[in-house]
Amino acid sequence: MANIDTTLKDAMAIDGAIGVALVDYTSGLTLGVMGGGPGMDVTIAAAGNTDVVRSKLRTLEMLGLPDGIEDILITLDSQYHLIRLLQPRRQGEALFMYLALAKSRANLGMARHQLKRIESELEI
Repeated sequence: MANIDTTLKDAMAIDGAIGVALVDYTSGLTLGVMGGGPGMDVTIAAAGNTDVVRSKLRTLEMLGLPDGIEDILITLDSQYHLIRLLQPRRQGEALFMYLALAKSRANLGMARHQLKRIESELEI
């Protein structure tokens, strides 16, 4: 099992990774951040994506859909922003991993696959 720092390092090793964060979407707290740089504040992006997750969960509830969210993809001109909701391991746990990828260097399918593997190894 991997801790938060190891998990973030593993996510940053994904081809094209720009930045990654682990976020609690009920409180909006960022549990860990890695990467980023000029023009890419991962902490701000993670906080904004908390609203995206909450909004989508509310929409699913209003629609009465029994489905859960596996991931959310936001495609920009030069980047992919991947939001992967983590399977709760404890009552009340509500976490997601946010990964920003450079479109020119990333393989989206492979990134999704690797993020799923990384999630399975996370121990909080």
